[in-house]
Amino acid sequence: MKKENLMQLIDVATGRKKADVVIKNCKIVNVYSASILEKDIALVDGLIAGLGDYEGEIEVDAGGAYALPGLIEGHIHVESAFVTPQEIGRLLVPCGTTTIIADPHEIVNVCGEVGFDYMVEAAKGTDLDIKYQVPSCVPATPFEHSGATITSKEIAGMLTKEEAFGLGELMNFPGVLFRDDEVMHKIMAAKNSNKVIDGHAPGISGNDVNAYIAAGIKTDHECSTVEEMLEKIDRGMYVQLRQGSACRDLEELIKGITPANSRRLVLCSDDRQPKDMLEKGDLDDLLRTCVKLGLDPITAIQMATLNPAECYGLSDRGAIAPGLRGDIILVDNLKDFAVQKVWIQGMLVAEHGHYLGKQESVSIDKVAGSVRVKDISMDKLNLKSASNKVKVIDIVPNAIVTKKGVAEVELTAEGDFVFDENQDIVKIVIVERHQMTGNVAVGLLRGYGMKQGAVAQTIAHDSHNIVAVGVSNEEIMAAIQAVIETSGGAVIVKENQVLASMPLPIGGLMSDQSGEWVGSKLEGMQQLLHNEFQVKEGVEPLMTLAFMSLPVIPELKITDMGLFDVTKFAFTAIEADKD
Repeated sequence: MKKENLMQLIDVATGRKKADVVIKNCKIVNVYSASILEKDIALVDGLIAGLGDYEGEIEVDAGGAYALPGLIEGHIHVESAFVTPQEIGRLLVPCGTTTIIADPHEIVNVCGEVGFDYMVEAAKGTDLDIKYQVPSCVPATPFEHSGATITSKEIAGMLTKEEAFGLGELMNFPGVLFRDDEVMHKIMAAKNSNKVIDGHAPGISGNDVNAYIAAGIKTDHECSTVEEMLEKIDRGMYVQLRQGSACRDLEELIKGITPANSRRLVLCSDDRQPKDMLEKGDLDDLLRTCVKLGLDPITAIQMATLNPAECYGLSDRGAIAPGLRGDIILVDNLKDFAVQKVWIQGMLVAEHGHYLGKQESVSIDKVAGSVRVKDISMDKLNLKSASNKVKVIDIVPNAIVTKKGVAEVELTAEGDFVFDENQDIVKIVIVERHQMTGNVAVGLLRGYGMKQGAVAQTIAHDSHNIVAVGVSNEEIMAAIQAVIETSGGAVIVKENQVLASMPLPIGGLMSDQSGEWVGSKLEGMQQLLHNEFQVKEGVEPLMTLAFMSLPVIPELKITDMGLFDVTKFAFTAIEADKD
């Protein structure tokens, strides 16, 4: 801030000068005192000058609406919306979201530092304030092949960038607990640059929680039980209550919220699809959910404003108070949270669902053409099991955790799986698509519900190799070939014919089209998979598959290198009697 701006701020605050904008006749939600104030809000040079009785060059009559601080998304992956940063700004800002803490580890796992730089450049094309963290796990583990490797030395360099807000979620929690040298260097790089470190540690407890937090890791969004949430809060963590398109933990965890612990809780989406953004909203939807489930509305608002601001050291926002950023939203009431207007840094950027801010595109040339596959053949799709008693990945509805199951299946003479629609088991295949290793891994998935055809996609956390499921090798192969020819995205195949596809040219992860286009494509594919292919209700067909290759989430997953037992953090044979 320049001296003249400071002087003007003081002049407006005292009432000696008119404000740029004054919001009148509003009920201010004071997140500091958990109270409602009926005062004017004066804005000048993008900041809040004061609360009281003011005159402005522009005066806005709020009509008795409630004024909330701009909502802060505590943890999200832009890429999981399948749209560009500019487009996610257009989708989220009308929902009242003014700041997001984003970890671009999806695009960085595919494209390396070039992917990070693309995301940073693209973020300049929106008024949404996107705070990017440097991905800590590229690749997420040594048990898969990704498109890049970001070493601790490279992370240290990236953290010096002005746009690097912190160190992204440390998914390799065993590496923390067992003092892996490379993980230690990554943590030290963040500490030396005074950057916040995000966590990802599902299911850890006892002394392991102590060690993880002692390392300097401040947050976790992987709590699935109240007991886990309370233990991490007791140790000083901020727990992020996730309610996204695939993972919805909020409804369970809200049972453990009390007036005493609520200030250590942060709302987040983690992964959210455009269809949900367009139909339900973003954090405004989470606020509605909280109130519907009986939480005090101001407590819920704190979890989407002041709490994340304090968690991430954003001392310039998170409340409506003198000297803070003019990030303000007007909502109709504290039950429905229908967003009427949105200001970011004092500028009106959305009104009644319409984005009014900037939206500027950038070239995608450096992050396109990311699908490179070698030696894919029918023989590689053979399960090759020596026993008909096999391990299966059991889907848990509405969650990204899986269970380690056992089933007896029919096999061919060559040990290949024979589909039986009465068993609800389909083949799952991972094809390496970055380094042309030729790796193909084959496993079995139970609880998906598919009765025919195949689906393949290049969205597969976190290394984003090709994941395909289907009832026959021929259809699985057809789907894999189709997604390769599309240069990334998702395809649905029946009887070797492509019935639907969604091209994602940006790293095989994001579209350069609108959120409405992506939402329409997703909805069409979801309906097709549910209605015609009989994928189960409660199983999001594409997002669920995206998490089946994530070897840091229990219990059983599959990467391009094989079937992986997360509870043992080791590869395992398909045969159930080999353990």
